[in-house]
Amino acid sequence: MTYQNLLGLLTEKGIISEKQATQIDSTETTKLFSIHWELRSLLYLGITFLSTGLGVLVYKNIDTIGHNAIIGLIALVCFGCFYYAFLHRKTFHWQEAAETSNLEDFALVGGCLTFLTLEGYLQYQYSIFGNRYGLSAFLPAILFFVCAYRFDHRGVLSMAITALASGVGVSITPVKLWEANDFNSQNLVVTALLLGVFLLFFGWIAEQRNLKKHFSFTYFLLGGNLAFVAALSGLFSFDLKIIYFISVGVLTFASIIYARQMHSYIFLLMGVIYGYIAFTYAAFKILPEQLDPFLFMLYFMLTGAGVVLFLIKIKKIIGLKK
Repeated sequence: MTYQNLLGLLTEKGIISEKQATQIDSTETTKLFSIHWELRSLLYLGITFLSTGLGVLVYKNIDTIGHNAIIGLIALVCFGCFYYAFLHRKTFHWQEAAETSNLEDFALVGGCLTFLTLEGYLQYQYSIFGNRYGLSAFLPAILFFVCAYRFDHRGVLSMAITALASGVGVSITPVKLWEANDFNSQNLVVTALLLGVFLLFFGWIAEQRNLKKHFSFTYFLLGGNLAFVAALSGLFSFDLKIIYFISVGVLTFASIIYARQMHSYIFLLMGVIYGYIAFTYAAFKILPEQLDPFLFMLYFMLTGAGVVLFLIKIKKIIGLKK
């Protein structure tokens, strides 16, 4: 039923008057409709298509256009995006900047993406970094961290953390892969775990000292997932399983405590899900294989009931009123 039919029915039954129905109809037909998020999504999509198009352009026309022309075009786009973002920059302070209607945040993302394209092309064609693959990831990480803090952009901060993690992984694994074909590197797992903990600590410092406090969510989310996945990988694949199990337990406890403090669903789910995976693995690892299969089925039945109860009580667990 449309609202016009509903108005007609209410008028017919005498619930509202003709004048009131006219006023309601006028309000519904003339009220403003916000397309803010639709426009932002289209702009981000356009930036993604632009960076993708540049990559396709390089691949399809590398022999006809020439390397220098392609590099010049990408550099021009990159410089233009950064110049526009810098021209419309906000005043720097350690608190969250007020959102504006300018396009500097989209220009900033576009500049960062085209910088990656430019750097990748220069490395592929001219090997400007040689075999120092970690440096090729650390350089954009430094640039993105500077841009994220200067322009107060959480999306660029996520790119910076991703680039940092990539740099750490790239700097550790190549020698192992080439010399020993070790695709299951414990060094990588330990480093990822330490990096995740470092990001969590940095997010805690940002929150406690009120230094871009709103960035702490990004640090906690990415750092927490990285630390949890690394700890679970170590638990599944390597010795000293008790150390990795304790690591997951500490992270689970901290995640749940923080979720209760901040009334956050996502950190509560992170702690419970990752903790459940580790506990289940440990339980099945400790229990003898000759155990009655019915007990294993009973375990999943009881934990399934626990999940249902958890979902029912989730608001109470994180301290929200019904």
